[in-house]
Amino acid sequence: MASDLSLLDLVLHASFVVQMVLLVLLVASVMSWTMILDRARVLAKARKAADAFEDRFWSGGDLTALYKELSQDEKGNQGLAAIFRAGFKEYVRLRKIEGNDMMAVLQGADRSMRVVLSRDMDRLETNLAFLATVGSTSPYVGLFGTVWGIMQSFHALGNVEQATLALVAPGISEALIATAIGLFAAIPAVIAYNRFANQVERLNNRYEEFMEEFSTLLQRQGRD
Repeated sequence: MASDLSLLDLVLHASFVVQMVLLVLLVASVMSWTMILDRARVLAKARKAADAFEDRFWSGGDLTALYKELSQDEKGNQGLAAIFRAGFKEYVRLRKIEGNDMMAVLQGADRSMRVVLSRDMDRLETNLAFLATVGSTSPYVGLFGTVWGIMQSFHALGNVEQATLALVAPGISEALIATAIGLFAAIPAVIAYNRFANQVERLNNRYEEFMEEFSTLLQRQGRD
């Protein structure tokens, strides 16, 4: 009896539709875990890069020297480093144009920084939508497999003279596997999405605060 109700045996003896549902949920789960591990690595790297850049920026060094140092590795600049480069580059360019007042210069630098900010947020939010989709739809996909399997089990009762629990129990057990796998795929995706979305929001707020402080610093430098 134990072997008849083993997980592998239930999956192998499930109907074709239920097996397809299980396959879809398994693929979604594998893809979710791949993206979860990738996002965890990317966001951890972004936080460390932000910490390192802020330490360098607020160390009191020359901004021009910092800009030249970062310009030597443009492709490696992301997050705060990329925002700083874009803002300072535009600030210096607009300052060289005669007739530009300080407000126009600062607005131009702010626009450049916000373009980079938007691109970096898109990079950090990559695959979050997929995690949200898996988390919200997997239980329903699993439920569909369960309902289909139960329908098939009860439909099979019409071909027997006496219905017993022993006849429907295996079919119902096979169908319930779909619900379990659906939850198995959904729960990690929902937890990861909420955690990563919060981390992205915190990084966005951190970048916004830096942009405001940097704009204030540029304004003071322009008056000197």
